[in-house]
Amino acid sequence: MRLGQIWQAVRYLLVGGVTSMLAVFALCGLLLVTAMCAVFGLGLPVVPEAMRVIRLLPGLERRRVARALGVPVPEAYRPLTGPLSRQVRTVLADPATRRDTAWLAVHAFTGILAAGVAVGLPLATINQALIPTYWYLLPNGAPSSFDYQVTSWPLAMVSVLVALLYGGLTLLLPAAARKQAQFARWLLKPAEGVMLQDRVAELTATRAAALDAHGAELRRIERDLHDGTQARIAAVIMQLGIAEQMRGRDLDTAFDLVRKAQDTAMSALAELRDVVRSIYPPVLSDRGLDGAVTALAARCPIPCELDLAQIGRRPAAVEAAAYFIIAEALANVTKHSGAGHVSIGLDAAEDRLLITVGDDGRGGADEALGSGLAGIRRRVEALDGDTALSSPVGGPTVLRVELPCGS
Repeated sequence: MRLGQIWQAVRYLLVGGVTSMLAVFALCGLLLVTAMCAVFGLGLPVVPEAMRVIRLLPGLERRRVARALGVPVPEAYRPLTGPLSRQVRTVLADPATRRDTAWLAVHAFTGILAAGVAVGLPLATINQALIPTYWYLLPNGAPSSFDYQVTSWPLAMVSVLVALLYGGLTLLLPAAARKQAQFARWLLKPAEGVMLQDRVAELTATRAAALDAHGAELRRIERDLHDGTQARIAAVIMQLGIAEQMRGRDLDTAFDLVRKAQDTAMSALAELRDVVRSIYPPVLSDRGLDGAVTALAARCPIPCELDLAQIGRRPAAVEAAAYFIIAEALANVTKHSGAGHVSIGLDAAEDRLLITVGDDGRGGADEALGSGLAGIRRRVEALDGDTALSSPVGGPTVLRVELPCGS
């Protein structure tokens, strides 16, 4: 066995000792939040944020375990979105919360002990092996780890045998580190079928949201056509009919009606074009997504900085979703942020399109306040994408969206 393996095991167990102490603090925080909730529910507003912080520690352990074992440990947290009551129910009902709590409780006590053994065994081995040298330099005797005084060469040789025993135990440290990692993986990994169930539930919810959004979009288009374009075309027909009747009696009036019908028809055409643009902007077909985003930035009243990679053409549905997401985000920045600068980024990673919109405004964006963020999230979820929003009070605000582009 190489010394490098022993060193890696010692280092792994030492880091485990640090995370064990952090687990103690996390458990104390959980107990404090639980006590606050027991007193008239005072701690309920803290529960989602407390769990977001506490989950950082199991997340770190999952990454450590994945590196140690070479096997990923997936996270299966249910998303904490929506109003506070919904987030609290999600935290309490999430099986991942129970797995994290169990790991914290076990690791808080075992991690420190394992770290102590990982440090103590190599040092004890070296100390016992050097006891004959101590005795030689100190003829009056040298203490041994087993609380006896080395006063002769036979007793010194016994210390060497003890050193061999410690050395043999030290050789077991890589196995101990592996066992700790395997136990953490067993506790922290999702149960069989949980990820599939969560995925099915997520897809069911996003499918329902997509259908609702599709239905709302169809109703909007029907309303725009009925109240705008259809009414104007009906007016054109009526004006032309009256002009035909007036042609033989009052030619000037007939010509005026024809001109009015022409103006009305042009207005109907303009409204029809607006409806078409709301379905799929023609600029996407003409200039591609990067050109369309550049046009959006040019129309934004706030100065925009663009960072657009060469992403090429993407599926039409993805390009349209990206266009409307950026348009809605810029509208939110203009209306609510008070920002003086906006940055827009487009990039591609494998089969995903990455969108970033940031501003230096006042921050505090909240999806529950109806600022358009909920619509963005629904549009993203309809394509099975991911949305992340960072908007602390005082700013800055950064919206990150990932849209899958695979076939």
